[in-house]
This record gives sequence, structure tokens and C-alpha cells, in this order.
Amino acid sequence: MRRYGKHTDEDDIRTRPGRRNTRPRTNIRPKHEDASEGLVLTVDRGRLTCLVEGRVVMAMKARELGRKAAVVGDRVAIVGDLTGKKDSLARIVRIEERTSVLRRTADDDDPYERVVVANADQLAVVTALADPEPRPRLIDRCLVAAYAGGLDPLLVLTKSDLAPPDKLLELYGHLDIPYVVTSREELQNGTAVARVRAQLDGKITAFVGHSGVGKTTLVNSLVPEDQRRTTGHVNAVTGRGRHTTTSALALPLSGSAGWVIDTPGLRSFGLHHVDPSQVIHAFPDLEPGTEGCPRACSHDEPDCALDAWVAEGHADPARLYSLRRLLATRERTEGD
Repeated sequence: MRRYGKHTDEDDIRTRPGRRNTRPRTNIRPKHEDASEGLVLTVDRGRLTCLVEGRVVMAMKARELGRKAAVVGDRVAIVGDLTGKKDSLARIVRIEERTSVLRRTADDDDPYERVVVANADQLAVVTALADPEPRPRLIDRCLVAAYAGGLDPLLVLTKSDLAPPDKLLELYGHLDIPYVVTSREELQNGTAVARVRAQLDGKITAFVGHSGVGKTTLVNSLVPEDQRRTTGHVNAVTGRGRHTTTSALALPLSGSAGWVIDTPGLRSFGLHHVDPSQVIHAFPDLEPGTEGCPRACSHDEPDCALDAWVAEGHADPARLYSLRRLLATRERTEGD
């Protein structure tokens, strides 16, 4: 018989009524060695669409991952229901090491950095030559983020039927960036798509650009609608004939081992997380000249050793100008 109040004894205290018997916590976590490998295709409100062994599987992040978040392009270890059936849900238990990361901040004063895409090989910066007008400062910022994150840049210039590309190409000629020029007519008849595909085959390519430049139209041409249905749908808002991507989405490039990642249209591209030591790696002809630079050199100050390096003929002066223009983007806004 159980007693309460002043009549309780030691045994009663050990077995209080309603007390659930819990096991002590442990810091040992399962290794999940039997987990399957998956690729994150898109993320929407805590649910991640993944490709696992050719099947599209819906998953959520396991609690043991803590605050670490998976993004589009991540390779993950996934367990649970991998059938891909409706209402099934798997768990992502591990995020594999990333080979590259495209990061951005809301603005240059914002210390919170957001990972946009992981494991992409290259960044296709899409800009229109007119309607809307090119924004070189925004292009520069995307290039800096690509260099800092380990991605190779690619310029895709659209609407060449409205304006010639010469002036913009001259601005980036000394950076040795591959480029493709397209027109609206070429997008409609498919000739432009073939030229763009030649730069994408066998690679994972993230597409960025501000609204109205034709980025999503180009992605739609690269990945036919029937192929989209096999890997999920674009989370998009359609209105007045405009198709605007609102979340990143990875899509397989038809007839190729490559992937295309469409990202939301950009209004700004903050670079709070970038420092000069990351950008200089994209200039192998200039990098050796930094050995004589003072500590924490901005590469645009009187004591910078790059001036002497270029004066001695080790590199083209135009290359140094391009480097300093890119590094200066943190001091300017995209509209400058």
C-alpha cells in the first residue's frame, strides 16, 4: 500500500506516482552506416526534396544535426522511408563535406551569411544587355562570391537583339571568363540553348541573375517540362505571363551528366563574409606578387606589393585593375 505525506517512506519517494521512468541521456550518436546517399533538390519550409537512387524522396532534417542546415546541392546521408510514396517521410542524418559553397548576405552590413547552393562547379551569371539595363556592380559581386566559394564563373548575356554585347564584354575581358551571348529569337528556335549547354555538360551549374533578365526562361529551355515532372516542380509564382522562381531548385540536364540549379531573382548580393585573401586566388598571375604585401593588405593601398609586381612585367596592368575593381565592390552598392 502506498503512503503519502508524513507517512511516506524511502521506497515511496523512489517511486513517485506519475513519474515516468527515463533512461539517462548519452552523447553517443548512431553512425548510420547503412544510410543511403541523397542529393538535395529543393528546400521548402523544413521539408527537403531529395533524389535517392533515382527516386524523389521527401525528407526532414534529423534533430541530431542541430542548427546545421542542408541546402540545394548538398549530398546527404538519408534513412527511413525511401520509397518516395505519397506522405512518406525520410530523415537526413548527415550532411557530407562540401566541395564549394555559394554564400551571400542581405547587405554588406549584415553579419548573417546564407548558403544559397552547395557543391556547384560553376556559377552562371545571367544578365540582359537591355530591358533591364546591365548592372555591372551586381555582376562583380556575383563574381567575387563565385571566386570566394570555389566556383568557376560563366557569363550568360541575353537579349543581344536589343543591344550589342561589346561594351560589357570589354569590361570583363581581362578576367578570362567564358561567356555565351544569346538573343530572344535564338532562345525560341533553340540555337542559343545548344551554345549554353556546351558550357554546362558534365557540371553542376547554379544560375543567378536579377529579375527580368531571362534566367528562368533559359532554364526552362534547358530542362523540358516533361523532365521537370520526374524530379519535382518549380516553386513559382505565375502572373501576367512572368514566371518567377521563389526557391532554389536543382534539375538534371537532359542528355547529360550535368545539373542546373535555378535560384530566385536577386535584388542585392551582400559580401560581408568575403575577404581579399579569398578573391586573389582567382588571379594566379597576381597571387605570387602578394608575398611582399603588408599584413591584412587590401591590395589597394600605397604599400601593396602588386604595383611593383605588375611594373616588373609579371602581369598585365589590366588584370590588377580588374582585381581591385572586384575587391572594391564591398564599398559600393549594386546600383553604383
